[in-house]
Amino acid sequence: MTPAEMQFQTESSTEQKSQRPLVAIIGGGVSGAGVAYHLLKLAGNDAPDIVVFEPRPMLGRGLAYDTVDPAHRINVPAAKMSLQPDDVEEFQRWIEANNAVRDDPEAARENGQLFPRRRVFGDYVGSLLQPFLKSGAITHRRATVTAIRRKRDGWVISDDKGGLTEADIVAVATSHPPPVAPGRLAATLGDHPRFIADTTKPGALEVVRPQDRVLVIGNGLTAADVIASLARNGHEGPIVAISRRGLRSRGHAAAPQEPFGDFIADPASSAVALLRKIRATIRQAAEQGLSWHAVIDQVRSQGHDLWRTLPVAERRRVVRHLRPYWDVHRFRIAPQVEAVLDAAIEARRLEVLAGSVAHAKVEGETIHVMLQPRHAGERLERTFDAVVVTTGPAHGGILQTQPWLGELGREGYLVLDPTGLGLACSERSEAIGANGQVIPSLLISGPLARGTFGELMGLPQITEHTVFVAREIAEKLKEAATR
Repeated sequence: MTPAEMQFQTESSTEQKSQRPLVAIIGGGVSGAGVAYHLLKLAGNDAPDIVVFEPRPMLGRGLAYDTVDPAHRINVPAAKMSLQPDDVEEFQRWIEANNAVRDDPEAARENGQLFPRRRVFGDYVGSLLQPFLKSGAITHRRATVTAIRRKRDGWVISDDKGGLTEADIVAVATSHPPPVAPGRLAATLGDHPRFIADTTKPGALEVVRPQDRVLVIGNGLTAADVIASLARNGHEGPIVAISRRGLRSRGHAAAPQEPFGDFIADPASSAVALLRKIRATIRQAAEQGLSWHAVIDQVRSQGHDLWRTLPVAERRRVVRHLRPYWDVHRFRIAPQVEAVLDAAIEARRLEVLAGSVAHAKVEGETIHVMLQPRHAGERLERTFDAVVVTTGPAHGGILQTQPWLGELGREGYLVLDPTGLGLACSERSEAIGANGQVIPSLLISGPLARGTFGELMGLPQITEHTVFVAREIAEKLKEAATR
């Protein structure tokens, strides 16, 4: 044992521990807050001590619902969002009971659906946790985790406020890793005042001036949010949004539809077979007057069972070849945001291109970019004043995003999932280590478990997974109590 390890063990031994088991949840967004909330509901009088590590002042927001930008809205109707999987309309009722969109006349659509600002959902989740925080059933540790070390059957967690917490079970519920700009582009533009590599940083877009020529790299939900935010900020300059396939996120159906089709009675065993089945089902839906939305909704709702039937090699093919098409149909933009994009395209201020960045150079503050269209040999030379990266989470780099994750990786407790979607875990959401061993006291909650559970990006699936992880923890605690 090294002197540092001896010192760490001595320091951690001074930490007072409750008679009850302690569950530590790292990350206080929906994935982490949901596990804490449902664990308390499931455990009842046998509830453990729960500590949630989250540096933000409020639990339940996380990265997604902490935004103060009024252009950022939930991407599905409020009546389909809830922390309760068995009561999907709870959020909508909460909005009505609290008059939560009284200052947002744009929230309601003509068909009666509500698309409030994203922060409102964070307020709702926070309100559900407030009684537990007030009673002490949940401790909100406003700190950033710096290290996690194994100690006998449990874990010792260090944080940046000098705290040491001994936990029997740890649930990793951290956010997506940030996007990564193409290497050469980042090297060329790294010092440019209007190169925005991470749009999640507060005020990131404020450096863009009203008439700036903007290149947006990526064309999914984040790109749509960026374009809507720029418009709200008064930006009037031209925008080029480029992605490998030139696909932009789709909107919602004109009217609500029930999910259509069945993908698990005779499940596809390959990526190609799955694609063919989805296309055939869309044709069947059209014959009944339904749009593709109803079919994709059914694929999403049956996603876990579908994913489990696919061999790992076929899962990889889905991720490599079909994921971009899935993302733009599955993750739909709010009608208010779609209207902004449509207006920009109609005014010829927004151009959507399929291709990639071949080369870039800077002259003063002017950025000259050579674009390589996907289906053309001749390159396009364009000039911009600002470049915004919206390529989506760099899941392959998750272990490098925080020191404690990297440490757990180096010690063999965490590895990347073979599909490249997050962290490897078992069907019980337990971390799988470097040698294939299951780590029963280390669980993965939320999108980082996608490689095993499939569709874990939409809120309904995330909340279902928080219940699942909470139930697994409750069962582990019950088993430990009987030993």
